[in-house]
Amino acid sequence: MTNVIKLRKGLRINLKGKAEKKRQSVPVDGEYALMPDDFVGLKPKVVVHVGDTVKVGDALFVNKECPEVRFASPVSGMVTDVVRGDRRKLLCVKVKADGTQQFSNFGKIDVEKADGDSVKKLLLEAGLFGYINQLPYAVSTVPDTKPKAIFVSALRDMPLAADFEYELEGYESAFQIGLTALSRIAKTYLGIGINQTSDALLNARNVEVNIFDGPCPAGNVGVHINNILPVNKGEVVWTVDPSAVIFFGRLFETGRVDLHRLVAVAGSEIDNPQYFDVLVGQELNSFVDGRIKEADYDIRIINGNPLTGRKCTLDDFLGAHTSEITVIPEGDDRNELLGWIMPRTQDFSVSHSYFSWLMGKKKEYVIDARVKGGERHIIMSGEYDKVLPMDIYGEFLIKAMIAGDIDKMEALGAYEVSPEDFALAEFVDSSKLELQSIVRKSLDMLRRENA
Repeated sequence: MTNVIKLRKGLRINLKGKAEKKRQSVPVDGEYALMPDDFVGLKPKVVVHVGDTVKVGDALFVNKECPEVRFASPVSGMVTDVVRGDRRKLLCVKVKADGTQQFSNFGKIDVEKADGDSVKKLLLEAGLFGYINQLPYAVSTVPDTKPKAIFVSALRDMPLAADFEYELEGYESAFQIGLTALSRIAKTYLGIGINQTSDALLNARNVEVNIFDGPCPAGNVGVHINNILPVNKGEVVWTVDPSAVIFFGRLFETGRVDLHRLVAVAGSEIDNPQYFDVLVGQELNSFVDGRIKEADYDIRIINGNPLTGRKCTLDDFLGAHTSEITVIPEGDDRNELLGWIMPRTQDFSVSHSYFSWLMGKKKEYVIDARVKGGERHIIMSGEYDKVLPMDIYGEFLIKAMIAGDIDKMEALGAYEVSPEDFALAEFVDSSKLELQSIVRKSLDMLRRENA
């Protein structure tokens, strides 16, 4: 029997420019890059050199602390660059794609008969194991951790987020195989939305399906874990992006690595927003350039959604976990008469400060990247609790993180949160604190202390 979990806390932000359900394939051409920063907690070690030839699935770099965790090249071709930043930090490894793609064959396995060790072994050999994250610490996991459960959230409800149901069309078999494979390692939970009707989601086999009914961030996997199986100190759960489940399913089905995924190009500054079938590491130029509206003001391109994505340019590459590229106004050229005092009908407001709340819930808004205020002392107003459907005291936890008080952080639930859980709290925060950055730095500190 499917469980329905109703959540009342949260916030729906209806932004203009949601991607229309049309898809377009992008040819495999040009340079591709795999970026270690997409795999949080990784200490990368490059295992290729400029001029080397690689096949799809060959390792470009490994986890220095756990070398069996490899990271696969999305294309076959020649390694053209190993880009490093300050203190020789590895930024990315670039590969120039061949005209005809060559694949490494890792062999198929029947996941219905396989055990957890054989599933992990194949994921490690094919360079896909690093796509599995873990709580606590919200980092890319390693194979010697023993999860008490695995969570997959097929509900994407951040502003302008890609619709996973649409991405799933045509890949239902691979998704099911991926879920079955994960279930061989540990009990697997699949979270879906109340409005999702795909049979591949509702009737998924070998997993426990839970339906979440509520506003954003009901799709956050951390919210699912907190409401189903909270993480205590000393426990580990794994989390897997639903697109990565499809990657896993293709591997077990064909013996090859295939990192194609459907990505939404969306936002108020995009002409005809739609979906593109691209590879992980694809140049943004190849499918975003020429689709941005001409404007006499600055814009912001985001690798991800407006709440959790990172600022980028057209010269950057698609992130390993990115399901949408969004483009919104920068807002650095706006000078508003009387500021918030004006009775605005076109601006979004969490409260009823603007008259826009009279326009109804279906109204679409254009929101720019301005902070609209300055950083100040934390205000204990209960703002976080209104948009955080988790059984934790968000404001007290953030205060403990700012203070670096490890004992209080542990007592207040630091082991079961990730930065994205505080994305909405950061959006509504009157103190204008960078909550996601605070959470990330605190989790990294906790991890070092507990190592």
